[in-house]
Amino acid sequence: MTRTLTALSARRRHPLAVVVLIALALLLVGGLYAALAPRSAEASTTTASADDIEAGKKLFLANCATCHGLDAQGGNVVDGSGAGPSLIGVGAASVDFQVGTGRMPLAQSAAQAPEVSKIRFSQQQIDQMGAYIASLAPGPAVPTDEELDVSGVSDEQLARGASIFRTNCAMCHNFAGKGGALTAGKYAPDLTGVSGKHIYEAMVTGPQSMPVFNNNTISPEDKTAIIAWLTQEEKRPDPGGLTLGSVGPVSEGLFAWIAGIGLLIGCSVWLGMKSS
Repeated sequence: MTRTLTALSARRRHPLAVVVLIALALLLVGGLYAALAPRSAEASTTTASADDIEAGKKLFLANCATCHGLDAQGGNVVDGSGAGPSLIGVGAASVDFQVGTGRMPLAQSAAQAPEVSKIRFSQQQIDQMGAYIASLAPGPAVPTDEELDVSGVSDEQLARGASIFRTNCAMCHNFAGKGGALTAGKYAPDLTGVSGKHIYEAMVTGPQSMPVFNNNTISPEDKTAIIAWLTQEEKRPDPGGLTLGSVGPVSEGLFAWIAGIGLLIGCSVWLGMKSS
């Protein structure tokens, strides 16, 4: 017994004992994290058919690879393959948003890709390209009809959607979703008339300067509530008359200043002409 304890004590004092213990601890922690770490609710792999993925790859190579690279890992300015970002992990939602709003393929280099009304691809082709990109790595999926259904949103959820929007989005998109200017020629677009699907996709993919609001930040139910509030906001009548862009007291004060000063100047000129 004494010899056994002496042997164990000698092994504990071995120079490599600490290294072995640290390695085992790291393996244990890594294994537990991989098994227990929460998965992103919106990240999923594609369930599209092999034919759709192949068709999407052909569309990608013909229309997107010039900037994003043949393998969608991003362009390289040095070798002349463009400077588009990597699309690995962006998911089908990003493809549906960027191509479905006409922002991509990019017509010309600018500070920001503008939305265009003329879409170059059919929805089927957009879905096929999204399926191909989603097959490369897990990423945000296109929202389901249930996630976009605003008919069952209660008044309490509607108020919560308005509160979340004004807390997280109003500083760029304006308190009424009318958009606003950012730095370096960029801007937050007007959300009037934007479909609920594209609003949802923008939240989970973070296009341009917009941050990503995954399901751990804003739940799917709250995203639906935000869309419901924006839909209601578009239909809300303005009892005050002209909205003046809904940008608040700045434009309203400027209008009052110009109109008021203009009226005073007009009266002064009229009185001067009458006295002479």
